[in-house]
Amino acid sequence: MLSESSSFLKGVMLGSIFCALITMLGHVRIGHGNRMHHHEHHHLQAPNKEDILKISEDERMELSKSFRVYCIILVKPKDVSLWAAVKETWTKHCDKAEFFSSEHVKVFESINMDTNDMWLMMRKAYKYAFDKYRDQYNWFFLARPTTFAIIENLKYFLLKKDPSQPFYLGHTVKSGDLEYVGMEGGIVLSIESMKRLNSLLNIPEKCPEQGGMIWKISEDKQLAVCLKYAGVYAENAEDADGKDVFNTKSVGLSIKEAMTYHPNQVVEGCCSDMAVTFNGLTPNQMHVMMYGVYRLRAFGHIFNDAFVFLPPNGSEND
Repeated sequence: MLSESSSFLKGVMLGSIFCALITMLGHVRIGHGNRMHHHEHHHLQAPNKEDILKISEDERMELSKSFRVYCIILVKPKDVSLWAAVKETWTKHCDKAEFFSSEHVKVFESINMDTNDMWLMMRKAYKYAFDKYRDQYNWFFLARPTTFAIIENLKYFLLKKDPSQPFYLGHTVKSGDLEYVGMEGGIVLSIESMKRLNSLLNIPEKCPEQGGMIWKISEDKQLAVCLKYAGVYAENAEDADGKDVFNTKSVGLSIKEAMTYHPNQVVEGCCSDMAVTFNGLTPNQMHVMMYGVYRLRAFGHIFNDAFVFLPPNGSEND
């Protein structure tokens, strides 16, 4: 559920104070995750809340039902504790979430990719998802097991985006002439981008399985190279104030930095109140985030949500 005021941020900040306490790891230099980028990519913003209020109740309900997000989490056996935490927390809010593992793991159900190479895992996961679910989901979200996502905020951000257009968004990074979406904050592809990507997976000249014989580039960069050949370019996701909504570090570290460098503007200097992801969390921090985002509420406080995303059928989400 999405708050039309700063209720989301209040909940996240209250819960995240606990997260900040357990993540105090010494002095951390202030990052640049929330500053405006000066790249050539587009800066996509969340929809205007006033426009959402103008939508009729019937239309809102129809939109709520039509937004379906499929979540892909790439895992390895060494990630088993994170795997468990992700499975028990935020992935319950995906319309469907599946784990793609580098090898067979008895403890949890997963789809065996039979490779330890992250780029090959990503390619296979995208192909599997597209082949099996192309007619069921219009948005595909890929993340690491260290990522915590607020799926309702993702859906709200995508509310006025057309999935039949080639969207590829998240937290953008520039490496030389290549602009790409960093995997640390999660990667979102529309069904059109998935279609274009899968059309290139069997064309090694445009989308090779390996980055090169001399050096190896990261999986998120290789994805960007393939998508660029398909005419799909990285787009940075921001709120109305220009703050990133896909974060590459934990909310605890973000709060600590804001307290250190902006003591009089902790809220303004920390995070967007429409944040979609945070990264670098431990299993315990995942549960703390779940508490702060979904469970902690101030008694007597009335939530005036203009839009409600219904949970998946049979879901045990909070």
